[in-house]
Amino acid sequence: MSNISERFSELKRANRKGFIPFVTAGDPGMEDSLAICLKLAELGADVIELGVPFSDPMADGPTIQRSSQRALEKGVTLRNVLDLAREFRSSSDVPLVLFSYLNPLLAMGFARFAAAANAAGIDGVLITDAIDAEAAEIGDRLAEHEIDLISLVAPTTSDERLRKICTYARGFIYAVSRAGVTGAQASVSSSAEALVTRTRAFTQLPIAVGFGISTAEQVADVWRFADAAVVGSAIVSEIEKNADAPVAPIERFVSGLIPSVANARG
Repeated sequence: MSNISERFSELKRANRKGFIPFVTAGDPGMEDSLAICLKLAELGADVIELGVPFSDPMADGPTIQRSSQRALEKGVTLRNVLDLAREFRSSSDVPLVLFSYLNPLLAMGFARFAAAANAAGIDGVLITDAIDAEAAEIGDRLAEHEIDLISLVAPTTSDERLRKICTYARGFIYAVSRAGVTGAQASVSSSAEALVTRTRAFTQLPIAVGFGISTAEQVADVWRFADAAVVGSAIVSEIEKNADAPVAPIERFVSGLIPSVANARG
């Protein structure tokens, strides 16, 4: 059983739901990025998504695009991200998922990347622009290094494609709450619950819902029907607003989500 699967099994045994924060690696700097990840683990993150900076992040809204650009301007590379993961792993056992586009991984060489990611303590990889046969092949290659391929599904995904995606997915399924790009929203789309229901017909993997979740109320809403909530742009926005000293503001923000976490886990 992978580290991610074990974490979700622990949540299920405890009748709890998961909290998955996303941060862009290297934003606002490598030392701060490590400190933020360690603080998120301390605050109760069940899995941490670590974004690999990319020059053309088409699936991301402006908040995460800016964070990626800031990291790139500081010279952050995929190797730096793996070094960050390795440092984090020396202090925490919270599962790490790399959130990346395909090009940075291919630029390193996929075999080399998979081995390096395993050595750095990466537990899963989510590749936004790898689909179908390509994704299935990538999933098999990652599995050889004990890394889960985390797959995306969206409200626009047909049942036929849901079935295909679920056959090669591992760890958990990331259900996008709405069509479009990342970014905090005032409410969780009603299509998210319908998507989770459709997806459960094809898999027994846990399902996490992300895109637009930014409040304790939205986290609690997602937990009614999904196994975990992903909070990304709202955390990245706090980092952007507090770049000189981001850890304490992140702690305050995430702690504001904790009451709903505690109630759901109780």
